[in-house]
Amino acid sequence: MMSILRFLYLCILCFLLLSILFKHIKTETEKPTIVLAIDNSSSMVGTGDSVKIRKEISQDLKSISQALGEKYELKTLLFGSRVTSGESLPAFTEKETDLENLINEVENNYSNQNVGAMVILSDGIFNKGASPVYSAEKLGFPVYTIASGDTNEIRDVLIAKVNHNQVAYLGNNFPVEVILQAKKFNQKTVLLSLYENGAKKSEQNITINSDNFTGVYHFTLSAGATGIVKYTARVTAPEGDKNVGNNSRDFLIEVIDNKEKILLLAANPHPDIAAIKDAVLNNTSYDISYGLMQDFKGNFKSYNLVILHGFSNNNLTLLKNCQDNAIPYWIIAPSTSDNLPGLRLSGTINKYNDAEPQLENSFGYFTLSSEFRSFANDLPAVKTFFGNYNLGNGSSVLLKQKIGTLDTDNPILYCTEVNGLKSAVFIGDGLWKWKFRDFTEHNNHNLFNELITKCVQFLSVKSDKSFFRVIFPKIVNENVRVELQAEVYNRSYQLINEPEVSLILKNADNKTFNYTFSKTSNAYALDFGLLPPGEYEFEAKVTSNNELFIKKGRFVVKEVASEKTNIVADHHLLFQLANRTNGKMFYLNNNQDLIKELMNNENIKPIVYSQSTVSSAIDLKWIFWVILLILATEWFFRKRYLTI
Repeated sequence: MMSILRFLYLCILCFLLLSILFKHIKTETEKPTIVLAIDNSSSMVGTGDSVKIRKEISQDLKSISQALGEKYELKTLLFGSRVTSGESLPAFTEKETDLENLINEVENNYSNQNVGAMVILSDGIFNKGASPVYSAEKLGFPVYTIASGDTNEIRDVLIAKVNHNQVAYLGNNFPVEVILQAKKFNQKTVLLSLYENGAKKSEQNITINSDNFTGVYHFTLSAGATGIVKYTARVTAPEGDKNVGNNSRDFLIEVIDNKEKILLLAANPHPDIAAIKDAVLNNTSYDISYGLMQDFKGNFKSYNLVILHGFSNNNLTLLKNCQDNAIPYWIIAPSTSDNLPGLRLSGTINKYNDAEPQLENSFGYFTLSSEFRSFANDLPAVKTFFGNYNLGNGSSVLLKQKIGTLDTDNPILYCTEVNGLKSAVFIGDGLWKWKFRDFTEHNNHNLFNELITKCVQFLSVKSDKSFFRVIFPKIVNENVRVELQAEVYNRSYQLINEPEVSLILKNADNKTFNYTFSKTSNAYALDFGLLPPGEYEFEAKVTSNNELFIKKGRFVVKEVASEKTNIVADHHLLFQLANRTNGKMFYLNNNQDLIKELMNNENIKPIVYSQSTVSSAIDLKWIFWVILLILATEWFFRKRYLTI
């Protein structure tokens, strides 16, 4: 026995010395994935018996999951305005339907997986995003659709859309455009009215002259009070209207009373004056006054920005008045190079250059569109001072001088901000030529107006110097999470987040809720989640440097009524979606045909992955234990029998 054991031991050692290699092949089978997307919007249960519809959909989903679950890997998604995992049954509470977003989400999340097909259960109604028909072609696998809902055209009068400004200024009139539609109400008369906080402001009698009627109606309203004002467009429902939920539509407009006041003073009449004035007035956020410098006797304190055209040493009093009152100013086409903020020139005695503008890419105070950046290369030359330019700290050049073929760092237009006071200087003479060039090339003044308004906006906007700030949306849709940010600064205006920031939220019923901001890297954030429609007020508090800071605010959560506008199912869209991807459309309660189609589809196949590995015999751990066992057995026999 011991000889046999010794022989086996030596054989195994010799076997290991041969360095024999073993090849292992490991195979894994990945089942095909079927993506099941369910429309979770409220239009799915908007017609008929909602309890019955929910039950039918639930039964169909259960039978599909049971039948396909053995052969395929099922991934269930719920979609509306966003796409979520379908771990639970749909509640049909989404306020919007975005089929394009569903297609994009599936493409991004399942692009590298073995997806055999996608099944969409929907009524085909979408009211957000583009049509999914063409975007679905890029998926690379068939889309099968399950059509639900009623496609019969109903008698309906509805407000399809309301076009309006988001912001209006106190005392101004603003337009409102209402798009009215009516189906199967030919020769009926309805009353279209506009209400402000429940009070009727305007109305129009409308005669419907076809069975498929669309009309656009214009109203003019006046902004009489500041704040967020609720308006309602409402149409009377004729007898037989099957969907009265879309007969009215609310919209919100923020009325503000803070038009930026601009003062334009010129040394002499000049074509630049009209060009600047028209560009500023093109933006409804500004109100401009203008006149000659020698005639102005008013006070600069009531203005947000002063523009001085043709500035000279004779107007130093005006410049000093701006600086003493911390009023931002813009000097355009100065007649002297003296006393320009942030700039010193030498050798400029009655000598000038014709300089073309060249954009400086490092300018950081504001950004200009790519269209203007391309257009800047075609702007005509302006007359500038000849000399040595020396810009001081705090100055940033937007447009540099290009003299002939020579690029220079000398500015045409630059901005400065020193000790909180903003200023700008346009050294050239001939700004009006740029407006003419814009019209010649584009048949409008949009790019010229962009340059002027961006400069005016930068100069006129006041910096917020408060130590506690709360950033929040004024108007937010009910299907969007309400998020607030807060910032706390120390005396050196450095962001800190050591103190705790608390907030009290009050709804329209005067119920209060207490919150505490979460700390981020150097600021604060607060997420209310989804809030019911209505008006909300808040009061945020923080104690910093032994001082209490309080910020109050108000915002409105706006109701989303998109799912009420149209409740007629669009099965044609579902058919196109399936047909363009080599899929098929099936109807609700006909799920057995869908199951049969998917189970018998030979193009939906599993993927078999094989992995080959090579290992040496010496790496096999069990050989060590065999050798150890042989040696132990031999030792046992040797000790047991040879020592007797």
